[in-house]
Amino acid sequence: MKSILSLTVLLSFVSLFAEDKLADDIALFKKDARILFQGDSITDGNRGRGADPNHILGHGYQFIVSAKYGALLADRNLTFINKGVSGNTVLDLEKRWLKDALELKPDVLSILIGVNDLSHNIPLDQYEQVYDKLLSDTKAALPDVKLILCEPFGLPVGNRKQNWEAWNDGLKKRQAVVAKLADKHHAALVHFQKVFDDACQKAPAEHWIWDGVHPTYSGHQIMADEWVKTVKAFSQK
Repeated sequence: MKSILSLTVLLSFVSLFAEDKLADDIALFKKDARILFQGDSITDGNRGRGADPNHILGHGYQFIVSAKYGALLADRNLTFINKGVSGNTVLDLEKRWLKDALELKPDVLSILIGVNDLSHNIPLDQYEQVYDKLLSDTKAALPDVKLILCEPFGLPVGNRKQNWEAWNDGLKKRQAVVAKLADKHHAALVHFQKVFDDACQKAPAEHWIWDGVHPTYSGHQIMADEWVKTVKAFSQK
């Protein structure tokens, strides 16, 4: 009797796992796919620069996504790569794009860049032109790559409370550029700003972003959730 119960419990567990896997599956994550996260400090997440698999992805939304799907879809032998660099602008991405993007031959490429361009006063037209070229070069070199563009975001926390209206206006303009490029290059568009704005209905802004720019652990979780939601929907198109 005990053996029958144990077998029943085991089969129930296997069934539930299979259902969860089916519900959470991302079609873009095909067998042996390489998923690359690119960007600035939000993506960097203090990642290790060595081969230590415990630290190589850093901490943040990219780690949460990679951890979940590295386990859930273990049979697909997925490779998750993080090449975000703290402080980067699109001009910095351009300098290292060949080595840190094209030569890695990703099947899925996620990019979050823009907040440093705003703080360093990179002209909006230059931001768009360089970003556009990076995407065009990527599609030329990797015709089958799937692009995920994430809009830059922020909340009026800490020093960002000062001159927030002007800063937020700059953010909105760069968000519009990212939306334009996503449409042009047939990329998925992750609306991070709305996620944080909506989250502020549940808890203060400081709960989600600690300095106006960088998310807390709670902020990174809602970023990961929105990234997955967006990419799942994009996969089904």
